[in-house]
Amino acid sequence: MPNWHDILNEIGKMGSPHDVVRRNYLKKLSDYTGRNTIVYYSGWLQKNVPGTEVNDSDKTGLMTVVNKLDRTKGLDLILHTPGGLTAATESVVDYLHSMFGNDIRAIVPQLAMSAGTMIACSCKSILMGKQSNLGPIDPQLGPVPAHGIVEEFKRAYDEIKTAQINALTHPNNPAAVAEANTKIALWQPIVAKYSPALIGECEKNIEWSESMVKDWLARNMLSDLAPAEMERVRNTIMTELADHTVSKSHGRHIPMQKCIDIGLKIEKLEEDQTLQDLVLSVHHSCIHTLSNTPSIKIIENQNGIAFIQIAQMMPIPAPAVK
Repeated sequence: MPNWHDILNEIGKMGSPHDVVRRNYLKKLSDYTGRNTIVYYSGWLQKNVPGTEVNDSDKTGLMTVVNKLDRTKGLDLILHTPGGLTAATESVVDYLHSMFGNDIRAIVPQLAMSAGTMIACSCKSILMGKQSNLGPIDPQLGPVPAHGIVEEFKRAYDEIKTAQINALTHPNNPAAVAEANTKIALWQPIVAKYSPALIGECEKNIEWSESMVKDWLARNMLSDLAPAEMERVRNTIMTELADHTVSKSHGRHIPMQKCIDIGLKIEKLEEDQTLQDLVLSVHHSCIHTLSNTPSIKIIENQNGIAFIQIAQMMPIPAPAVK
């Protein structure tokens, strides 16, 4: 007969009711598809705290849940993330490809934005529903788009150059000279806020992000296309996802049909009602966990092996008693 300590250990292994329900649906989904299934979920919509973004600790979580899986079954990666660090994204994708090759399918029940879209583009296909969205992949430097900084600098250069040429061409026109001086006075404090290497860093980050996704698309999702067709489709995808002048906003939500139209290989969740029910059940149970527990990120496989990050509670000093 188990003693008090044995029973306590048994309860601990079962986890909270949220864990029990979530793992039940995750196992059912994996059994239905016959594939390894990993949730990679962020609680950024529930908690505004550091750590919800894609970061280097995520690979530790993925290594934990990939260990001992039968990798011949491939991987379904269920993504719900706001994106995050480019370097961490590259590292995560490289690791998953080293484990499962090209046999990785992304499942996006709701949102896989920015770096989440980059990860999805590295997969052989993306399973989406009518409620699902991807997002632009243009890199950010803090809260500011790198493309926006480069565009603003170029605009300043073009406007000042045009005004100065006009003033030199019409030296006796006071209005032309005044406009050139005004342009310089207007742009000087704006450009002065840029650090010396900022423009170069922006350009390097843009090139880095775009080259990674172009390579992943060619190696996996678009690899069955003829070279000329692959290049055409890849260029269309990159224009729609990476060009800030096209997307207008880094937070833009790109729906399933648009993803199909631009050439991404999309599987429609609604075409298999059982699969849809199972995916959404996993999604809802993950969201309940993130909403009602201190969890900020869940990385977990169908066998109940999990790497769950918890929000760090900051103590607030009590007011002094008078």
